[in-house]
Amino acid sequence: MKDTADSSAINKTLTALDNYVLLGKSGLRVSPLSLGTMTFGEEWGFGNNKEACKKIFDTYHEKGGNFYDTANIYTNGDSERFLGEYIADKRSECVIATKYSINPATTEALAGRHTRPNPNAGGNHRKNLVETLDGSLKRLGTGYVDLLYVHLWEYRTPINEVMRALDDVVRAGKALYVAVSDTPSWVVSSANTMAEIRGLTPFIGFQTRYNLLNRSLESDIQPMCADIGIGIVPWSVLAEGFLSGKHSRDQKNTDSKRKGQVNSHLKNERNWRILDEVKTIAQECSRTPAQVAVNWILQKPGITSPLIGARTLEQLQDNLNALEFTLSQEQMARLDHVSNPIEWPFPQDVVRNLDRFTGMGMEIEMPQQFHAVRNLRTSKI
Repeated sequence: MKDTADSSAINKTLTALDNYVLLGKSGLRVSPLSLGTMTFGEEWGFGNNKEACKKIFDTYHEKGGNFYDTANIYTNGDSERFLGEYIADKRSECVIATKYSINPATTEALAGRHTRPNPNAGGNHRKNLVETLDGSLKRLGTGYVDLLYVHLWEYRTPINEVMRALDDVVRAGKALYVAVSDTPSWVVSSANTMAEIRGLTPFIGFQTRYNLLNRSLESDIQPMCADIGIGIVPWSVLAEGFLSGKHSRDQKNTDSKRKGQVNSHLKNERNWRILDEVKTIAQECSRTPAQVAVNWILQKPGITSPLIGARTLEQLQDNLNALEFTLSQEQMARLDHVSNPIEWPFPQDVVRNLDRFTGMGMEIEMPQQFHAVRNLRTSKI
């Protein structure tokens, strides 16, 4: 077996999908890139059929990948159904993550199919958790999921109800670990503090948007995850494909099925400056822009396993090749500089100048967990 690297370690260098890392404060071994399955199925207009998705799954698996991400709503359930068929004869080799929170009627309505409103089919409360998870297990054809995410925070269900209900499904053996996605850092911190005090199952992973265009993660979420030992699983690492370099400056709009998100990127001059630097560095490394964008994320503090999504085998391989090299410190600094947010939210805009206000200009060492992650081996399995 390969060495297992601590996801919070310093100087992390990743070279292969089977160079496994630990997710948060757990012993769960996951690949350094996880396979997103939002494109498994054609219900949402930008995915693939079952046969094409199977080739993507097989390629990722054959190269040592073991971390698969889905959700109850993805492609109206086809994502979980497809994935369930693919893992049927290799269940113990796979780490399956799914999510609950979002009402399936929402995506059905977007597709023009309106159903009787059911207010309890969405949210983070106990009833929706139990019923959604049972539905996911049925579609996946398995008795348990390895990781269950709260898909998003909806401000209605009390934190103590969420954590107690999650702990109950873990004790029932329906989920082995729990994680959280798209949730304010104060909620996650409070939830894990409650879990520690009451002996409940804590969150070990945090899923959130993170890419060169949007670095808001760094203002609050990343320090929180570093402080309490949660592994970060970023999504949108290529900014809906913008950082792959496939768009041109004179392109005002796109006919992509996700055109709303993509078109917003096309209209921002700062985004083009970032992409220009990505392309320049890609030429220096004899790599693609997508590989540079993913490699930049892999070297950032606390990152465990960025989510990659692919509609073709070529896209998958392009993303996986990001593991084959390491950007230099000088190249990382250039990308950090060009993508530096125009302004950080309060109070981060003040505390980011920590030395100025507390050290009187002196250099004061920061805790290790807030430094760039590069390479450190721990024990062998």
